[in-house]
Amino acid sequence: MNIRRYLTPTNGILVVLIVFAAAARFWPHPPNFAPVAAVALFSGVYLGKRASLVAPIIAMVVSDAFLGFHNLIFFTWGSMALVGIIGWWVKDRKNPGMIVAGSLAGSALFYVITNFGAWLTNHGGLYSFDLAGLTQGFINGLPFLRNTVAGDLFYAAVFFSAAEVALAWERSRKKHQIAHE
Repeated sequence: MNIRRYLTPTNGILVVLIVFAAAARFWPHPPNFAPVAAVALFSGVYLGKRASLVAPIIAMVVSDAFLGFHNLIFFTWGSMALVGIIGWWVKDRKNPGMIVAGSLAGSALFYVITNFGAWLTNHGGLYSFDLAGLTQGFINGLPFLRNTVAGDLFYAAVFFSAAEVALAWERSRKKHQIAHE
């Protein structure tokens, strides 16, 4: 097996993002203020379709192996993969407004899917299986939505800004190199 073919800058960035996203779930932070969705969105824009699905799922699996698996993992993991798919859409329209829109769409998607999942699985026996129970589930999730939006926007700003600075630096370096040849 030729390991060199796997040692690419893209794979290196992907590993760093996965490790960062998984590790950040252990740091002290407000509930749902985590970088996993931003990693999914970023991966969908810069690293490709496979990376946008692999990065958030691996980060969630690794961290949940230590934090504990629960009956909502398929809703949480699935919604993170869907945020990666949002990144595919943002990629073709990449600008600050679309990045914010993609991040907000990911936050909303996570909120709807995970709170619906909590109601559907009756997570903790909290909700009745009717419209009132579903409504109560969404109301109970509102404080988490605030943190999700804040975390997703914060980490998306960090990741996308860092990438654009690095890309601008690389373009400048190449332009400077060509001018001096």
